[in-house]
Amino acid sequence: MSNSNVDKCPKELLPEYAFIGRSNVGKSSLINMLTDRKNLAKTSGRPGKTQLINHFKINENWFLVDLPGYGYARVSKRSKKVFQKYITDYFKHRKQLVSAFVLIDIRHEPQKVDLDFMEWLGEHQIPFSIIFTKADKLKPSVIVKNVEAYMKELLAGVWAEAPNHFITSSSKYIGRDHVLQYIDAVNTEFRNQQ
Repeated sequence: MSNSNVDKCPKELLPEYAFIGRSNVGKSSLINMLTDRKNLAKTSGRPGKTQLINHFKINENWFLVDLPGYGYARVSKRSKKVFQKYITDYFKHRKQLVSAFVLIDIRHEPQKVDLDFMEWLGEHQIPFSIIFTKADKLKPSVIVKNVEAYMKELLAGVWAEAPNHFITSSSKYIGRDHVLQYIDAVNTEFRNQQ
């Protein structure tokens, strides 16, 4: 199901996991890797292609929610304002949301737009984990250094403790099991609370 109105999202009380990140972070590739489907989420050479709230029901058990990217999407200022409003509406009003996954390209230094977005999630008490993408592009030692730099930056700001994080590569299927095991554990907890 795809739409731009939170009120029209699925009514089922299944746990939802929202995937979001800056444009061109590899979100569609990650979603396709996690679901083991090549074309579930549309990949594009043009950043900012996702402009709706996209719900994918997984195993009749939970929803994977593909949200529009933020940051450098080449869309008009007017349409960016519109989809930023329904992104914030989604996060503020969607009771089924159990966790967001904020995608970060591991090759880059911490970006203000990402840090600001995570701070906004924290202020609104929205649970989230970080998924570092494109790990296949770096040596393991550089991955460790970059993740440590990111965590240091977060802890120097408003965070008392660093958020949960995963290291992934869509092309090499790195991190797939860890992310899915985490979702499975949260789903079990969610069901136990019902």
